[in-house]
Amino acid sequence: MLIVAPKEALTAEDFRAISSTVDPYIGENGKLTGLLLEATSFPGWDSLGAVIEHMKFVRGHHRKIERVAVVTDSTILTWAPKIAEHFAHPEFKVFKSGDRAAALAWLRPG
Repeated sequence: MLIVAPKEALTAEDFRAISSTVDPYIGENGKLTGLLLEATSFPGWDSLGAVIEHMKFVRGHHRKIERVAVVTDSTILTWAPKIAEHFAHPEFKVFKSGDRAAALAWLRPG
């Protein structure tokens, strides 16, 4: 399971760093069972390059991640998974801030 908790605008390097962490694990295990995105508000991106790297990450990894839990109070982050589930493979579920334990439990293989 990978936990991502951005505190400021996302950078292109953030997505490259996440890939360098996740890719060897996926290479050994074939998939990532869960990804937890924990952000009380949407941090945005710091540049167009960051948006492009985000899209590359999604395109390259969406079939290799089984579930994505989003812990947030952000309206944007609440709607984003509903849109993403139409074109991305993972199962998405949104949890309110403070429901981190429930999100982690949902992500664990059962």
